[in-house]
This record gives sequence, structure tokens and C-alpha cells, in this order.
Amino acid sequence: MDMSSIANWLQASIRLSAPLMLTSIGSVINERVGIVNISIEGSMLMGALAAVAGTFFTGSVAIGTICAVAAGGLLGLIMAYLTVNRNTSHLVAGIALNFFALGVTNMGFAALFPTERARVAIYPVLSPAGLRDVPFFGPVIFDQAVIVWVALILPLVSGWVIYRTGWGLNVQAVGDNPRAVNHAGLSVFRLKFVGVLLSGAFAGLGGSALSLTDLGYFAPNMSGGRAFVVLAANVVGNWNPIAVAASCMLFGAADALQLRMQTFGAAIPYQFFVMAPYLVTIIVLAGFVGRVAVPKTLGEPYDPEKS
Repeated sequence: MDMSSIANWLQASIRLSAPLMLTSIGSVINERVGIVNISIEGSMLMGALAAVAGTFFTGSVAIGTICAVAAGGLLGLIMAYLTVNRNTSHLVAGIALNFFALGVTNMGFAALFPTERARVAIYPVLSPAGLRDVPFFGPVIFDQAVIVWVALILPLVSGWVIYRTGWGLNVQAVGDNPRAVNHAGLSVFRLKFVGVLLSGAFAGLGGSALSLTDLGYFAPNMSGGRAFVVLAANVVGNWNPIAVAASCMLFGAADALQLRMQTFGAAIPYQFFVMAPYLVTIIVLAGFVGRVAVPKTLGEPYDPEKS
């Protein structure tokens, strides 16, 4: 493998990691407040369709992105109501909403684009052409869509918010000791509700990166379980936004590698290469289980009467 091939692989690794990194920001927050939100898979899927539909009908990628965040946030809003207000099982609610999102996006795709697969504008690359032509580093760093740069910057911002601001410290506290937060006069329900809502919105943004970074179209179930990889990355990254984003890059690198392996014409069935990134995730996750500090009330219902 020559240096050009390595550069192209690294460029694709970062690009394929972007939807996961964006989704992970909200997922870290919602698990920090004690909610297991597996419906981010559905939010990601709805965001992918909303991004394509919004861009197709308005001609604006920016409006498509807003539509994606709104669609993902809407599913997050429902999840927040079910788990925070109604104390529904997190897993049951998440599974139900994922099936709901799968049905809605399949129906919506067929209704909005009945005759042909719509191709729309994608996120632009803003770096000057001269920088993109720099050997090796040009394609890896500078030949990236603007949403990829957003995905690289937001985990840093999220880490600062969680560890350096009062709101972020409250988020950490509510996942570890909600009763203490309640005794301090803060609203546990509000912190949990906002955390789940944000997870849906960021997953929707991740969905827009999935469909508008280099494809410019939607395909049914195109999220392909990527949000579950994010849930695993939370564990591997110990719920630190920066470490979780780095874990997401590992999956992106494996995904980019399997796409290249399929072109080599090996006798191995292509399905083996497709499953390879998920296998890597399982192996890495197995090595971290039991070695991380899980938010103490993760997955547990909050009863204010017991405070």
C-alpha cells in the first residue's frame, strides 16, 4: 500500500467517523444524566431523511441540516417524555421508537421520492484548493466537508462544557446522585429532559452528516446500527466526549478499511468485510467492560418521593 492509498484511507476514516462523533456528543450527555437512549438510532435515521428532504425541496444544505436536527430532536422529545415524565423502561421505549422511526422513514421516503432516488447538494469543502493539493496531509486534513470539521471541533467544546461549566457539573451530578441535586434546589427532571432532547438533536445532526457528506441521497435503514456503535464508544471512552470521539474514529477507520478490502477481489465473501467494523467494536468493548466508571444511576428511574 503506497502513501497515497494510506492518505485516502485516513481521509475516509475521518469522514466516516463524523456521523458517529456528532451523535456521540448528545449520547454522552443523556447517559451522564442517567438515561439509556437507544432511540438515537431512530433519531439518526430520521435526521438523514430530513436532511435530504429539506435540501431537496429548498435547495439549501443549511436548511436541510436544520430539518435534520429538528427531526432527531422530535424523536428525542418523545423519548424524554416517555422515560423522564412517564418512567417508562428506557430499553422498551428506545426499541419502540427505533421501529417507529424505521417505519416513518421508509414510508416518508416512498412518499417524498416515489419515482427515483433523489440526489441533492452535499456539504461543501471550504479549504482552498492549494491546501488540498499538499502531498499526504492535503487530502487527509483539508479535503474534508465542513460538517466533518464541525464533528472534530464539537467534542472539544462538549468536553469543556461538561467539565468546566456549572451546567456540565450539574449534568454529571444528576447521573450519579439525583437526590443530592434535588436537595440543592435544582430540577432533576429538567436536567434529564434536556439531556435526552439534546441526544436526539445531535443524533439528527449525525444523520445529516451520514446522508449529506458525500452521498447526497437517502437509503432506507442507512444508519445501519451506527448509533449502537456510539453507545459502545461511550463505554470505551468512559463518557468523556473527547475520548468517545476518538473511539468513534476507530470504527470509522475499520469501516473505511473494509470498503477498500472489498475492492481487492478476495475470495472472502463481502459480508465478512461489512461485519468487520462491528466485530472490532465488540472486541474493544469487551476489553473495557468492568474497567470504567459508569454513571451510578444509569438506566434507573428517578422517584422524587424517595428523595
